[in-house]
Amino acid sequence: MRYLPFAMAAAVLMLGGAASAQETLKIGYIDPLSGGGASVGEGGLKTFQYLADELNAKGGILGHKIEIVPLDNKTNPQESLIQAQKAVDAGIHYITQGNGSSVGAALEDFVTKNNSRNPGKEVLYFNYAAVDPSMTNEKCSYWHFRWDASSDIKMEALTNYMKDQPSIKKVYLINQDYSFGQSVRTEARKMLAAKRSDVQIVGDELHPLLKITDFSPYIAKIKASGADSVVTGNWGQDIALLLKAAADAGLKVNWYTYYAGGAGGPTAIKQTGLDHQVFQITEGFANSGNKAAMDFEKDFRAKANMSLWYPRAVNEMRMFKAAAEKANSIDPVKVAAALEDMKFEVLDGGEGIMRKDDHQFFQPIYISSFGSLADKAKEPFDEENTGWGWHLVSKIDTAHAMVPTTCKMKRP
Repeated sequence: MRYLPFAMAAAVLMLGGAASAQETLKIGYIDPLSGGGASVGEGGLKTFQYLADELNAKGGILGHKIEIVPLDNKTNPQESLIQAQKAVDAGIHYITQGNGSSVGAALEDFVTKNNSRNPGKEVLYFNYAAVDPSMTNEKCSYWHFRWDASSDIKMEALTNYMKDQPSIKKVYLINQDYSFGQSVRTEARKMLAAKRSDVQIVGDELHPLLKITDFSPYIAKIKASGADSVVTGNWGQDIALLLKAAADAGLKVNWYTYYAGGAGGPTAIKQTGLDHQVFQITEGFANSGNKAAMDFEKDFRAKANMSLWYPRAVNEMRMFKAAAEKANSIDPVKVAAALEDMKFEVLDGGEGIMRKDDHQFFQPIYISSFGSLADKAKEPFDEENTGWGWHLVSKIDTAHAMVPTTCKMKRP
């Protein structure tokens, strides 16, 4: 009988361990759920909730059920810090965000300071779409990992394609007036000058972020400039309304974009009548030809009632699980170490790598054009019920998508 207390204590410990293994692993989703960026924020939330359900159906992460906790930042850096602190106060050790590099920079700084002040209570920031190059260069942080290609990586690939298009002679730049948009305009100017010195920049416009409701004055300027091509990093309502104004004005130019596939973009493109004259650079797209990715797209559309805008979010969540399993822990410090230099088969096929030097993920990149689809068997997915979809124009393999970094990372 004297062994009974010890047996009971052991049983309690075992039950406690089992309960602990079932504790929910919460991820704070800090993105706009109201205001001008709400459409993309809601789309991102649906995506992460779908991915959490997918992982939970397979046992979660090390037995922990995943819960996505939505935190509305209204695309505002200061509000994002308030939401991040709420997440920390609630015991959340993982946050994810994508829409707005000004927000991303604020969160990167937040987690760096939080973790230096609170050892043992570290937080990781998983970035799926904030692409300002500074975040993995001079502002890099051990506690930040980015799964999207930076704007420099995308512009390098986009201008490599553009330089071989002899019809491009006059280019107009229009971008949002904050760090990301400024980076797009700067790199477009620099790279086009280096690769096609004959190309004229006939306009260079910055406008307030997510504040313009009528882009017709901007479209009038583009028309008057004589541009044959437009380069824009606009996202959210700023790309949808820009394209809508172009359709209304009958502007017939080629568009080279980062985010024309977002909410409302495909509908506006169809209205312009520009069949395969709007291009987008992404890390994956619905008609990529990869069977696993296309099967995923079909199921995602059926359940989420939207297209997959963020293949990188799929890579992020699946790599999170792989890193936790590699570390045999959900401790953020151990997961961060496991992610460094991790190689991973991405959703659309091909190997990606999370570079240890700066925590930038490198992967194959695609340029696609939007328009009519000739072979529905090979390209079955249209967008927003327009009958038009994305078609492969060019693929850049991982090795050719890599760029150097100036990151001087401080490690714990």
